[in-house]
Amino acid sequence: MTPVALTVAGSDPGGGAGIQADLKTFSALGAYGTAVLTALTAQNTRGVTGVHPVPAEFVAEQVATLLDDVTVHAAKTGMLGTAPVVRAVAAAMAGRVAGPVVVDPVMVATSGDRLVDDDAIAAVRDVLLPVADLVTPNVPEAAALLGTAPATTVGELPAQARALLDLGPRAVLLKGGHLGGTESVDVLATAAGVVATARPRIATRATHGTGCTLSAAVAALLARRRAAAPDAEPDWAPVVEGARDYLQAALAGGEALGIGSGHGPVHHFAGIWEA
Repeated sequence: MTPVALTVAGSDPGGGAGIQADLKTFSALGAYGTAVLTALTAQNTRGVTGVHPVPAEFVAEQVATLLDDVTVHAAKTGMLGTAPVVRAVAAAMAGRVAGPVVVDPVMVATSGDRLVDDDAIAAVRDVLLPVADLVTPNVPEAAALLGTAPATTVGELPAQARALLDLGPRAVLLKGGHLGGTESVDVLATAAGVVATARPRIATRATHGTGCTLSAAVAALLARRRAAAPDAEPDWAPVVEGARDYLQAALAGGEALGIGSGHGPVHHFAGIWEA
């Protein structure tokens, strides 16, 4: 069976983040990509100049119509933008996706631009996280969801990851990339405990879309596993490690693309185009 992954997210005209990044990642990792649009954005590698939301009712209709016809083995959410859209997506996907749901609680772009309103944060916390199989916040997003100060050291990440786990998701991948240092350290929290995963930090300005790409990579790998073994439970650690390996290569190849004059995109097909 062909593995199918779904992204529910906003559009990035520059192709480095949002549904464009997700679909590239799905393709690179061997999953057939489907997409539901939640917002149009006006942005480039230097920043976001405008956001045009899709009405919540039409977002829900897109999801429902797709799932009426296509078996989706794993899904991910990205930028949802408003509380009504968050609630519509949670309701439309509940019990209808054939595999795990990954929630990337997109709130702030790499450029620092705010991408959601205040009510949406509460809706993600109260409505979306309880139906998520995995949530993948970065440090500022975790702090927003928990209503606390952002972590400043890697040592603070496990406690915040466990606190996020208490909000309802089956697993949490708290990304520590904002903390600096020679290594980029994330922590994975599940009912079995908390483990750290680290990669050498790559000195690059090509960081646009890193969060979208990582969560999409997780969804693609989950879709492949679910298509091959429909009754199998997610094995989070190897999926996360595989997704991080993919992102590491994409980060290493990003500057070679030479896209834009700001924070350029990662290279979603690093090693594939060359081959």
